[in-house]
Amino acid sequence: MKKYDSYKDSGVEWMNKIPSNWEKSRIRMVGDLYGGLTGKKGSDFNDEDNSSNKPFIPFTNIFNNTYISKDYFQYVNVEENENQNRVLKNDLFFLMSSESYEDLGKCSILLEDVDELYLNSFCKGYRIKDSKVYPLFLNYQLLGSLHKEMISIEGNGFTRINLRQDRLLDIPVFIPPFSEQQQIVSFLDTKTSLIDSLIEKTQRKIELLKEKRTSLINEVVTKGLNPNVEVKDSCVEWIGEIPSHWDRIPLKQFGKVTLGKMLTSEDKGGYHLKPYLRSKNIQVERVDISDMKEMWFSDSELNKLKLEKGDLLFNEGGDVGRTCIWLNEIDECYIQNSVNRVRFENDDERYFLHLSILYHSVGYYDSLVNRVSIPHLTKEKLESVTFLRPPLSEQQQIVEYLDEQTQLIDNTISIEVKRIELLKEYRQSLISEVVTGKRKVV
Repeated sequence: MKKYDSYKDSGVEWMNKIPSNWEKSRIRMVGDLYGGLTGKKGSDFNDEDNSSNKPFIPFTNIFNNTYISKDYFQYVNVEENENQNRVLKNDLFFLMSSESYEDLGKCSILLEDVDELYLNSFCKGYRIKDSKVYPLFLNYQLLGSLHKEMISIEGNGFTRINLRQDRLLDIPVFIPPFSEQQQIVSFLDTKTSLIDSLIEKTQRKIELLKEKRTSLINEVVTKGLNPNVEVKDSCVEWIGEIPSHWDRIPLKQFGKVTLGKMLTSEDKGGYHLKPYLRSKNIQVERVDISDMKEMWFSDSELNKLKLEKGDLLFNEGGDVGRTCIWLNEIDECYIQNSVNRVRFENDDERYFLHLSILYHSVGYYDSLVNRVSIPHLTKEKLESVTFLRPPLSEQQQIVEYLDEQTQLIDNTISIEVKRIELLKEYRQSLISEVVTGKRKVV
């Protein structure tokens, strides 16, 4: 790794040394912060028929991009006489609030001229006033791991982490000669573009592996393992033909469906405050317990609605057909009336039926609900849904086969996920080494 000829003390403990010809400054000395949109109501945003609509940069455009993308502007009503801060080319933008320290202070820069553009309320804009500072270089420096760590330390909060403006302004920056800044940016643009391309290709590979996994399960739980078996019409368009000796029976014949409790905040005396799942917690193939709520249950409701490991959970409303298995993510949990629980009568059949139901066509569930208002997959409708049921011995063979094959795919996915993590770490490390002078590229 090429080094600079000489170094000097940076004056910052966590930074150690910088190249001798670099200058130390602080964000407040290099430019000025300004705020985003103020005084806006929900009705001011994304109203397609409003002639006063103006583009603004949303939170996600900063979060997802090194350079602001014109493809991801949103729109807000801004009247001619309003006193709002306009965004200009080469302005930087900071996330001042986040759910994680890792994302706090994430920055991005606008490289294109836009006639009239604004910034969302939860971010800060930053306009460089020092002519010796190249905006693209500063953006890269603040994206480096050392500066991101420095910024994250300044955050505080519980449900969301917030970055105080004065703390951000005090962050130190290190400035090489202007021509060197330009050369560093050119180097990093080339290198990070290659890394980003590899990450994108790897992410696509992961998606293809997931599609392969789903396709494999769908094929086997509807066709079996013997390609030469005698078949019959399933009478279900998306399934087509099935082995002739398989049955199609409604869910109520092999599983008991229970709807959760109506939401209540009342303690009638003798009730128990317990955690419960609602439709938001039911994700595809997993339960999200990051945002659990509690409500009051009677003794009889506790007995009826307590979840057991292996229970299948269905969204009753909203995103119909989303389903997952309860794996005792927490010791004790119950269900609200936006969730149906399915408990199987025969444990020996549970695993095959789990696979069959989990990979049933979501569109099929969708076709069962009434969409005049909010769609609902009611207990009665769910009980009437028919599923394929091979003989028990064949179910066990299918489960064993799929366990083996899906494990191979899952292992490959894990390797590719780790590859993306390493690429992102390398990208971050490369930026930090170059923009802090640890590595010379010019």
